Amino acid sequence: MRRYPSTAKMNKFRTTAIPGCAALLLTTYSCAGFIIPPPAFRSTVVRQPNRMAVGTCIDSSTSLSDSSSNTVSPFGIDDKNKVDLLKVKKGQSYSKRFDAPLVGVASVPIEGIVGKVAEVAPAVTVPKRSFDTDLQDLLGLDSNSLQYEYNLTTAELFQEAIKCDRGRTYEGGGYHDQKAYATSIRSRGPLIFYTDPDATGRRVKDTFAAAYPDIEDKVWWKSDFSKYDPEKYEKLLRRAVDYLNKKHGKLYVEDVFVGRDPSFAIPFRFVGEYATHALFAKIMFPKNIEGIQNPDEKRWTLLNVPSFLLDPQRDGSRSDAAVIVDFRRRIALVAGPADYCGSIKKTMFTVMNYLLPDLGYLSMHSAANVGEKGDSAVLFGLSGTGKTTLSADPDRQFIGDDEIAWTDAGISNIEDGCYAKLIDLDKKAEPVIAAALSMPATIVENVPPLPGRILSDLDPQELDLADSSITENTRFAYGLECNPQVMEGAKAGHPKTVVLLTADAFGVLPPISLLDKDDAMYHFVTGYSSKIAGTEVGVTEPKATFSACFGAPFMSRFPSVYANLLAKKIGEANTRCILLNTGWSGGAYGTGKRMSIRHTRALLNSALAGELDNVDTEKDPNFGLCMPKSCPGVLDNILNPRNTWDDKEAYDKAARKLRDMFRTNFREKGLKDLGIKEVV
Repeated sequence: MRRYPSTAKMNKFRTTAIPGCAALLLTTYSCAGFIIPPPAFRSTVVRQPNRMAVGTCIDSSTSLSDSSSNTVSPFGIDDKNKVDLLKVKKGQSYSKRFDAPLVGVASVPIEGIVGKVAEVAPAVTVPKRSFDTDLQDLLGLDSNSLQYEYNLTTAELFQEAIKCDRGRTYEGGGYHDQKAYATSIRSRGPLIFYTDPDATGRRVKDTFAAAYPDIEDKVWWKSDFSKYDPEKYEKLLRRAVDYLNKKHGKLYVEDVFVGRDPSFAIPFRFVGEYATHALFAKIMFPKNIEGIQNPDEKRWTLLNVPSFLLDPQRDGSRSDAAVIVDFRRRIALVAGPADYCGSIKKTMFTVMNYLLPDLGYLSMHSAANVGEKGDSAVLFGLSGTGKTTLSADPDRQFIGDDEIAWTDAGISNIEDGCYAKLIDLDKKAEPVIAAALSMPATIVENVPPLPGRILSDLDPQELDLADSSITENTRFAYGLECNPQVMEGAKAGHPKTVVLLTADAFGVLPPISLLDKDDAMYHFVTGYSSKIAGTEVGVTEPKATFSACFGAPFMSRFPSVYANLLAKKIGEANTRCILLNTGWSGGAYGTGKRMSIRHTRALLNSALAGELDNVDTEKDPNFGLCMPKSCPGVLDNILNPRNTWDDKEAYDKAARKLRDMFRTNFREKGLKDLGIKEVV
């Protein structure tokens, strides 16, 4: 483990006058090339080759002549003082605003405040209370047995993943195969990662929460978020930690946040065996969120141990893998072959869906963007319905593509990145995603190399994105900054439009429907779509599904909690609602064709602009949906789905079949008891 030197190595004192701070003398310690500030300083250390930046005054009124009244810890700074993390390049001046007056770290004075820069061996930043002490206390991880790699740069994680990430990548394979690769452009492009063959999607049936009595009545238990016996969970957690301690291996630690808005954001510490997963956390989650009150009391820790195989008989699990959320202690455990990167993001989304309603905020499985007039929109939808595609609009500023919070001030992103499906990507229709494929600090997941070619000789643009030989659920993680137009702060005011996305595999729903409040609540809680192949293990072709709130597996509270919040916020903001079908037209899946992205964008843009607010409409006889008779840029005959079928009787039969599914779902889920009006 890399650490600061001990106080025993301190060999001399140095007294430094700070320009611009009259009569202020500050003592620093020099040891083995380190310059260690006394407790009156905010200390920063930057892990860069042979560079370390330290020492900035945080209070211009502080007067210290020596450290006799303060205790310097083995890590060089009083534990009571706050430490912020900065990253600078060799020789670069740096300044940043913190919660105190402006402070800076540089090789030259910045506005009268100076920092020291020294040549040192590679070092790693140590937070206010060292992370390894926290992990020892929380989980029992022994820093003397483990090698931690803390907050590495994206370039360092890229190299570590290629060098160190080992596990199974194909059925019948061993557990020591290389899992991460570079393309021909090396770290200037994406990392190519291959999951365990049993984890090409989320392991929904292996996802649990520890069912402690004090949270048991608050959680919405279901087949894809089941109860885990607390006693067995605690034994399993100890067993996984003991395994790591005895293994004496590396653990990658990333300190990031979940949420962009400090009113609800929480610190999130990722701890795991794979550098790829640490890179994913760095890409996907916000960094440097300031203004969070009592952050140490809100921090969540996710321990990811893919090499530890569970024993169902011993551990009480369903299989050799489990994802378990511990709401009491703010811990998430991902153990066994569950190394699909999406398991990390959806686990933390599940956590936020539990926490935000208590603040009166609505967490949404949705995308969001905003027009030039400040007209923001929220797009709900299951994976594969088009949230990422439709939210990346060149004429609108981007907020996020999957996880959004609606607070008293408006909407904001919960994440800091995107996780797009790559299968059959149309690069002309998806220029943002296509361009990001050649950008650094990105991850391509489960896209095979071209036959007869090795990945290191391939340009990422040469990857065959139609190859589903590993999985239909090929994925691409990239940062928000890869989008050319990101809304400042990834936030906006209250949305003018809420879009409910569905991908209807039966081919009978209208391409767009205008919803009143009752319609919106019904279709939100019903959450109809078709599961798209690959997003979950075992799904190989689309099938009808009803997923409350368009994300039931991640909704850790009861649907009525989210429905009531949505109804309240829609009413207060006077928000229009539409149902947008990105599924099939002219027939069911296998016969009809998928809605063209051109038509879908035209329909959506017209709705966002308010061009459908006062058009003539007709009512669908099966679903009671209000269909516009015309829309700019779209042929009128496709707006009524029956018109697109050659066999009208076959359409009527398919429509009645789906209608009956809606009615059965309404009764079986008890949606009437939630105060939802049955509109179908």
